[in-house]
Amino acid sequence: MGTVARRVASWLGLAGHLCTLVPFYTSSGLMAPLWAVIALFAVWLALLAAAVMAVRARSPWGLLVPVVSLAFWWCAMSAGEAFLGWTP
Repeated sequence: MGTVARRVASWLGLAGHLCTLVPFYTSSGLMAPLWAVIALFAVWLALLAAAVMAVRARSPWGLLVPVVSLAFWWCAMSAGEAFLGWTP
């Protein structure tokens, strides 16, 4: 993979991760309790740091950050609904 392609991939990963904030993580408060929303935001911030490091390193692995972000959010909300009784 070329240098330009790696740079574009890392920036796309960062942009994709930023796009997960509003529709998914901020709307979690409609279903999850406050402690869970705070934990979700902490994970989101950790993934943001990983995305920024991928951009700085020009790593195409940054494309995985939004995928991991969405997968974690989905699993957390599904587990909360199934095991902790969270309802919308």
